[in-house]
Amino acid sequence: MPQRIFITGFGIISCIGNNIEEHLESLLQSKPGTGRVHYVDTYLKNELLVGEVRKTLEELFTLAAIPPTDGYSRNALLGIIAAREAFVNGRMNNCRELKTGLISATTVGGMDRCENYYSDFLTNDSRNAYIDSYDCADSTEKIAGLLGISDFVTTISTACSSAANAIMLGARMIRTGRLDRVLAGGCEALTKFHLNGFNALKILDKNPCRPFDQNRAGINLGEGAAYLVLESGESLGKTGNTPLCELVGWGNACEAFHQTASSPDGTGAYLAMKKALELSGLAPEDIDYVNAHGTGTDNNDLSEGRALEKLFGNRMPLVSSTKPFTGHTTSAAGSAEAILSIMCLQHQVAWPNLNFQERIEELSFSPVEKLMTNIPVNVVMSNSFGFGGNDTSLIFKKVNADIL
Repeated sequence: MPQRIFITGFGIISCIGNNIEEHLESLLQSKPGTGRVHYVDTYLKNELLVGEVRKTLEELFTLAAIPPTDGYSRNALLGIIAAREAFVNGRMNNCRELKTGLISATTVGGMDRCENYYSDFLTNDSRNAYIDSYDCADSTEKIAGLLGISDFVTTISTACSSAANAIMLGARMIRTGRLDRVLAGGCEALTKFHLNGFNALKILDKNPCRPFDQNRAGINLGEGAAYLVLESGESLGKTGNTPLCELVGWGNACEAFHQTASSPDGTGAYLAMKKALELSGLAPEDIDYVNAHGTGTDNNDLSEGRALEKLFGNRMPLVSSTKPFTGHTTSAAGSAEAILSIMCLQHQVAWPNLNFQERIEELSFSPVEKLMTNIPVNVVMSNSFGFGGNDTSLIFKKVNADIL
């Protein structure tokens, strides 16, 4: 029988908090964290709204509990902070004999430091450590080294679905018996390349983003990191951990419609959600809440909305995008939003889709407008859709202690 997959810990850092508790407080207060650019030296700093972690590099070293060291990018430090919180909460230092993996996601990598030193690295060897940190695997290796994870270590880079795919790969490796437990998620720091690239695509909103709104105008980019501890049922028996929820379904589809745009009818999004449902053994009506990809762009929201309508018909669950809180954390979004979705199971809430005013005229549903509390939330879906049409959906279910 395939192994069941349980979530036993997680950690997160973003513009709305430096840990799990701060995130919950911001969400319950409907308090977004976006603002003007502070830490990226860009000519766009007075024009764009972004979701920056309000910490200098030196302050991030302190949060990461390591001394300032050459070669550590902002991206790696964000990853270390969130991964360590998950590692501690999931008691991963126990039972070291268990086969343990780290699957970490990033796309921009350590470019935040590389940008500063690239022009003179041929003549200044003292800065080459930062050039090396550009590689996407650099942050993964640093996290693995600090936490002592060595059984399996790899990096996923599929744009905005990266962290969701890290979770999916971890689940598959546990289900097939290759690993007993996995630390899976992603990290991403804002960079000039990051901001300029999305700005060139003309999909950044200079005001607070408005996912699923008729007058939506684009993305607010964000940064952060988030990691989840995945364990098999057999691992639970050895670690003694109490599961926070169960990962019951996952699905990925790569529609390859366009390099950056989703298909108008949402084919990839629909297939990813449908595959996740089929694997879970659940029906569409079993889903209580969907944390949508919901970027705030004209293309994504209409495409995802049509896919949701095709899957759920006239029995639409509660739907919202949490990107107005955190900004779009790109490669970290899949794990960050998975954690925010699991919080809905833990606290029986549905997060509001901030800044929403008017329903998209081509769609039949509106997102959650205000925080909903004391509601039955037993199954949640978290969507992450990346450039190139790499689309992933995850389904988490509340655990009943009597069926473990």
